[in-house]
Amino acid sequence: MKPHAPTERQLDDTAELGAAPGAQSAPRPRRLKVPPYETIALVLQGGGALGAYQAGVFEGLHEAGVEPNWIAGISIGALNTAIIAGNAPAVRMQRLQQFWETICRPAWSPPLPAALEHTLFNAHAEIRKLFTGLQATGAVLQGQHGFFAPRFPTPLPWLAGEPDTASWYDTSQLKSTLLRLCDFDRINSGGIRVSVGAVNVATGNFAYFDNTKIALRPEHFMASGALPPAFAPVEIDGEYYWDGGVVSNTPLQEVLRATPQKDSLVFQVDLWSARGPVPDNITDVTARIKDIQYSSRTRFVTDTLQRSQHFRNVLRHVLDKVPEDVRANDPWCKAAANIANGHRYNVLHLIYNHKPYEGHYKDYQFGVSTMRDHWATGLKDIRQTLAQEDWLEMPTNDAGFVTHDIHRVR
Repeated sequence: MKPHAPTERQLDDTAELGAAPGAQSAPRPRRLKVPPYETIALVLQGGGALGAYQAGVFEGLHEAGVEPNWIAGISIGALNTAIIAGNAPAVRMQRLQQFWETICRPAWSPPLPAALEHTLFNAHAEIRKLFTGLQATGAVLQGQHGFFAPRFPTPLPWLAGEPDTASWYDTSQLKSTLLRLCDFDRINSGGIRVSVGAVNVATGNFAYFDNTKIALRPEHFMASGALPPAFAPVEIDGEYYWDGGVVSNTPLQEVLRATPQKDSLVFQVDLWSARGPVPDNITDVTARIKDIQYSSRTRFVTDTLQRSQHFRNVLRHVLDKVPEDVRANDPWCKAAANIANGHRYNVLHLIYNHKPYEGHYKDYQFGVSTMRDHWATGLKDIRQTLAQEDWLEMPTNDAGFVTHDIHRVR
């Protein structure tokens, strides 16, 4: 018997859930024919409650028949990764819905009636701001169902204890949620490469837990999302790990620098936008700091790797002009051959854009209506991205590297 596989009852739980939160009445796009990339990667940034945007993006990929063979995530992106990779394709959307419907419920108090929540969320902008702010306050005071809850008694900041209790919240129930919704034998079967990032608390070194190297357990995904001081570090093989976002909030570089290099199509899904308005009040200053801090220099990473790939292409063309006998015997030519390559990289960038009603608490505002709004936004963005002619084609420029962003086109 598989120790971590969901039971038959758990696999049938979604029969009564209905359509996914991002489902739209608009016609769905046709299933796409993707060029023969060796790697199709889905890269998921951290961002707490904003992660529902990633679920919407995945729904759009799923309905278009675009199947990633590598998913890399950090923080909430790691949890979405577990849900996607830990289920058969036919039930992935139901599992994502079940996960988000679970963690967007209050930990203790009953949720508002759906009709009342819908009314408050879609009321006047100021009412929406007040309502979502109250939901964020609820997350702080009581936590989220199946995810985290306040520690009782409340820890005294100066009192020493065990590392795995040095936090304001307890995330032990998240392990039960992952075990209920994910098949870890499937995750470790190798059907999809899975990488999740965390930081070693003792050494400060960044670490990627990868199913091509180790067997992944719930703790690896929980460690990737253990953002201090809210959440405690997670112990793995005698070492303690925090959220990878403490060092870098996106695993894009891990995917693009992988060896051996391969022709790659990468869907980079960011939850924080580096671009944004200059704030004119203290509340918006706090929100803008988060956007800048957690956007993780994605543009810097893509620009740097684009230049690097251009140099490799130039080197390959130069080597082609060197006689074969020289290339075979000259050590410098041999060294150059190991660096040069003509592989191609296409990065499709999906970025969640801050909305006027959102405050600095948007990453822990887990309301169901907000979650569905984020989900629908992700679905809309990926549908519009996939509708762009030639955006999936392999690059033909000198660098062999292109990026696309539907928001920059607009």
